[in-house]
Amino acid sequence: MNVSWIDWVIVAVTILVCFVPALFLAKRSASSTTEFFASGRSVPWWLAGLSMVATTFSSDTPNWVTEQVRRYGVAGNWQWWAFVLTGIATVFFFARLWRRSGVLTDLEFYELRYSGKEASWVRGFRAVYLGLFFNCFIMGMVTLAACKIANILFGLAPWQTILLTGVLNVVFAAHSGLWGVLVIDMIQFFIKMTAVFAAAWFSLVEVGRRLAGTPDGWLGLKALVGTLATQQVVQGAGDAQPVMSMKDGSGQPILDMMPNFAMSDLVLMIFLMPIAISWWANWYPGAEPGGGSYIAQRMLASKSEKDSLGGTLFFNLAHYVLRPWPWIITALCSIIVYPDLASIKAAFPTADASLIGHDSAFPAMLKFLPVGFVGLMIGGLIAANSSTILTHLNWGSSYLVHDFYRRFIRRDATEAHYVAAGRLTTVFLFAFSALLSLGMSSAQQAFQVLLSIGAGTGLLYIARWFWWRVSAWCEIVAMAVSLITSLAVPRLMPEAGFAVTTIVQVGLTTIAWLITAFVGPATDRATLVAFVQKVKPSGPGWTAQRAAAGLSDAEVARENQIGTSLLGWVAGCVVIWSSLFAIGNFLYLSGDPSRTTNAWILAGVFTVSGVVLLQVTRKLWSTAK
Repeated sequence: MNVSWIDWVIVAVTILVCFVPALFLAKRSASSTTEFFASGRSVPWWLAGLSMVATTFSSDTPNWVTEQVRRYGVAGNWQWWAFVLTGIATVFFFARLWRRSGVLTDLEFYELRYSGKEASWVRGFRAVYLGLFFNCFIMGMVTLAACKIANILFGLAPWQTILLTGVLNVVFAAHSGLWGVLVIDMIQFFIKMTAVFAAAWFSLVEVGRRLAGTPDGWLGLKALVGTLATQQVVQGAGDAQPVMSMKDGSGQPILDMMPNFAMSDLVLMIFLMPIAISWWANWYPGAEPGGGSYIAQRMLASKSEKDSLGGTLFFNLAHYVLRPWPWIITALCSIIVYPDLASIKAAFPTADASLIGHDSAFPAMLKFLPVGFVGLMIGGLIAANSSTILTHLNWGSSYLVHDFYRRFIRRDATEAHYVAAGRLTTVFLFAFSALLSLGMSSAQQAFQVLLSIGAGTGLLYIARWFWWRVSAWCEIVAMAVSLITSLAVPRLMPEAGFAVTTIVQVGLTTIAWLITAFVGPATDRATLVAFVQKVKPSGPGWTAQRAAAGLSDAEVARENQIGTSLLGWVAGCVVIWSSLFAIGNFLYLSGDPSRTTNAWILAGVFTVSGVVLLQVTRKLWSTAK
């Protein structure tokens, strides 16, 4: 890509605008671990929500979405659209409970909820397991995407990209703590959104030039939809094989937002498993059943239960409604411009062939950006990488320092000592994640590894809020069985696909921890009663403990309003899916007028469900503390 001096000036300005404000927060963040890891528990809802959105918009996300669209059509996005159920459940059932718990990290929760040495062991083990290995694996995914993008656009070797992004991210993560991360996230969100909308528009301009003979974005959209309406995805498209073929009813139509149910294997993987199982059964950072990781970190850092609820709701609306279509449009355009991997390699002959895959099509489309917008996109990609890496560095450091080092190794040091330890840990985490990134090949591969390792643990993370029998031993058994089955099941069932092996893992892990709940050692009664007094969880699973704590069922019902929350969950899911698909149908109208009825019906569903969601949110907001 040719980058002019104007673009480099814009890149410099975007970096300065994002990062300079964080420099002034170092003194505040260094005052205590509460400030460094939880922003003094004083974050307003809008800042918490923006930070969650910015964090989940990493440099690997548009690459991953592009790969799904090219391999499975638009319907391939159901692999993450299904997690709407998880995200909205967190808003209405768990956000207030997390803030009410008062813990600094979600791992500290273990010693609030469970008792005995096993509770301490789970906290310490997960601090290393999640904070080091899982966390660095995720940062490795993000770093891999940055390496692919930089290699396509600038011909940089992976080590050069790692060095450049590492210096920027490590310095600011170590310097400014969570306050700096939040402020950087807030600014970067707007830069990134502007950049991806620009990428989608100029991709349409290029498609207009190729298909309609004129560089017009609107004509490009019409031509794109008209062309792809008669096309379907060729499954397993390889280097020479084109991504699409003429529609004959036997494949997955590229533009369809629902899968072709005649294709059982495809439907199972991209739709049935995510919508029926994954959203409640699989642990995945940013979409954890029951909340957790950096989402819990933002909820715990919120200044009230109201802000925890509001921030998480804003995050889910922005995450699933505002962001997908610019990525999808760019991905669809890439099918026209680069119909196979060979065409990407031909367009970028100096790129490392080992790094090129279907996820490389997104950065490949950026070559059509004009002067000025190139700089904005580079700044946006740097922002996308930084917002995620900064969060994971701070989050992982909080686990290793607060939940492991401070809890088990050195308990009596000063706050300054622990903040310094957090800064040193930040450097180590990035170095380790950079090494991991060099062994990865694609975002989809890493995504499936993460889902596989956490398969079957999700229901436990929901049940522990509503059922006293869930114990630390259940968590230990679930972690062990999910890890063992992630290694064993694919080897014992080599012919089975990813969806089938995941379902088997979920079943085995769930059965194992449920048996443990009934026959294993129970949590100490005093710990359960204290937990109920503090958090006030609802449901019949706490009846005896509520009585012992002196809490009436009516009092707990007023605190949680489960019926209202259930209505909010349903309304929230309908709002997101109806608006998401309404936007898609309106975009398709230019080249396919038959979608008019669907577009307006979905718009009507969105309006009705939106009114219900607004009323539910107002009611819960007025009663939350």
